[in-house]
Amino acid sequence: QVHLVESGGGSVQAGGSLRLSCAGSGYTSGYTYSSYCMAWFRQVPGEEREGVAAINNDGTTTYADSVKGRFTISQDNAKNTLYLQMNSLKPEDTAMYYCAAGAPRRLWGHIPPPPDYDFLYWGQGTQVTVSS
Repeated sequence: QVHLVESGGGSVQAGGSLRLSCAGSGYTSGYTYSSYCMAWFRQVPGEEREGVAAINNDGTTTYADSVKGRFTISQDNAKNTLYLQMNSLKPEDTAMYYCAAGAPRRLWGHIPPPPDYDFLYWGQGTQVTVSS
C-alpha cells in the first residue's frame, strides 16, 4: 500500500505562484517511489477530474495544454516527494489538487497526461484558490 500526502495548497492572487508537494510512503519491498508514474490531477466540484501533469520513472513528462509553460512537475526520489511548481496562476486554476501513483509508462509531451483510472494510489488533496 502506497500512502500519498499533498501539501502546499492555499490562496493566492492571479499571477502568483505556489508549489505543491506530495510525500510518498509505505512502499513494499522491491518497489520504491521511482518505480511509479506520478501525476497531478485537479477537480472542481461538479466537474470531472482533470490530469494536470505527469512524470514517469524514466524522466519523461507531459502536461495539460491549459498549464503548459506555467506549471512544472518534478520529483526528488531520495525524498520520495513529488512537486508541482505553479506560476502565473489564473482563477481557472482554482481546484482541489491530487497526486497519484500508477504503473510506469513512457510519456510524450504532445499527448495529454494519462486518465485517472490508470492510477492506483491517491492522496487526499490540497486546495488551491486563485483570486482575480
